[in-house]
Amino acid sequence: MANELAKLSILDAAKKLAAKEISSVDLTRACMENIDARNERLNAYLEVFDDAEDQAQAADDRRAKGEKHALLGIPLAMKDNILIEGRRVSAASKMLENYVATYDATAVTKLKSAGAVFLGRTNLDEFAMGGSTENSAFGVTRNPVDETRVAGGSSGGSVAAVAADMALGAFGSDTGGSVREPSAFCGTVGFKPTYGAVSRSGLIAMGSSLDQIGPIAKNVADAELLFNTTRGLDPLDSTTTPEGLYPKRKQMKKIGVPRHLFTEGIDKDLLKNFDAALADLVAQGYELVDIKLPSAPLALAIYYIVMPAEVSTNLARLDGVRYGLSKTGENLFDDYAKTRREGFGPETRRRIMLGTYVLSSGYYDAYYGKATLARETLSREIAEALERVDVIATPTTPSPSFKIGEKSDPLSMYLADIFTVTANLTGNPAISLPMGTVVRDGVSLPVGIQFTAAHGDEAGLFTVGKLLESSQKK
Repeated sequence: MANELAKLSILDAAKKLAAKEISSVDLTRACMENIDARNERLNAYLEVFDDAEDQAQAADDRRAKGEKHALLGIPLAMKDNILIEGRRVSAASKMLENYVATYDATAVTKLKSAGAVFLGRTNLDEFAMGGSTENSAFGVTRNPVDETRVAGGSSGGSVAAVAADMALGAFGSDTGGSVREPSAFCGTVGFKPTYGAVSRSGLIAMGSSLDQIGPIAKNVADAELLFNTTRGLDPLDSTTTPEGLYPKRKQMKKIGVPRHLFTEGIDKDLLKNFDAALADLVAQGYELVDIKLPSAPLALAIYYIVMPAEVSTNLARLDGVRYGLSKTGENLFDDYAKTRREGFGPETRRRIMLGTYVLSSGYYDAYYGKATLARETLSREIAEALERVDVIATPTTPSPSFKIGEKSDPLSMYLADIFTVTANLTGNPAISLPMGTVVRDGVSLPVGIQFTAAHGDEAGLFTVGKLLESSQKK
């Protein structure tokens, strides 16, 4: 009975809580049982909070007094780069292994106000740098569907926790697809809001113009609830935008498909699932429109110049002097060098060095300056395309989840982000949801379809997503 409760969606669980058929303590214990059974193998959680049941009891007490929020008493997982006051937050790095947050992220404050229960902090690629959660200083997170494969990244721990019924929902951060890519690999819904829709206050920064906190859920309606709870203007984050900033869009029932991007490097059986998903939407009245995005093939190159540049800047503060790991050398420079060499893993060091290079004198204009101009061109092309269609559809990833250790070449790993980085560069909202499975080595592996909408049109994404979900259930 207990384990079955953890399979509930958030909204189904909320209905049962409201009807007093179950309690938050029941839900939390169900998730904890699954954590006890699977987390040692999956390594989704870096820490399970010892007061989770106390939080659940407090939520039950609040409900008994008349509170009614849909998230009241719902057990959630939080990526270990989102601050929860009084809890360790390491960003899966030795650099911050013992750092304790001194305040709540704004998203956490809103979730606490709603009465959510925080089960623990989940694994990620170090400082959110990676697409497989193999770059964590504390071990790889395994895919719950096939434990020989990666869960994806960088929010692999949060996604694995939801996919394995070790949480009813979760939050991650999405800088280049870090919520959507693992969701495609594990069969969950991953949502990246419009840049500025959710406050980044309390999120350990990777790429400040790219980062966005986003929910992971079992269905689109749950993702919508989590987003609506955390969205909104925040005086602590000057990049946040008020609700209603963007005009409400009239639905055209048109889906843009940039097929010129699907010429090579994409699994053929995955494309069959993609076409089948689009056919389901056509059967519900949508029209497919072939669109061209001339700058989209450059998106990955643009991203891997802009993102490392921002990484180099954001991680400069971690020098062993102010907080975090501190190593003593023979002189001040040696202190810095030793701390950063021992505190950062290989992928993080690689991106810092690349970012420092593209920002350096003599190379800034040649690389970062050109990338910035190309980013603006790409944003215009996406905006113009979305004047003619409701959403743009692509596969979320070019392949299903790969084997742990299979992609030792960093460039082959980066190619997994080919469809997801564009939304971060342009600031558009995007969602990944399951579109069936493909078979690899006798195992049916989930794959995902991604929809991208105009700025502020999260509602359009939820509409299309719910329609596709309903058609797949028939």
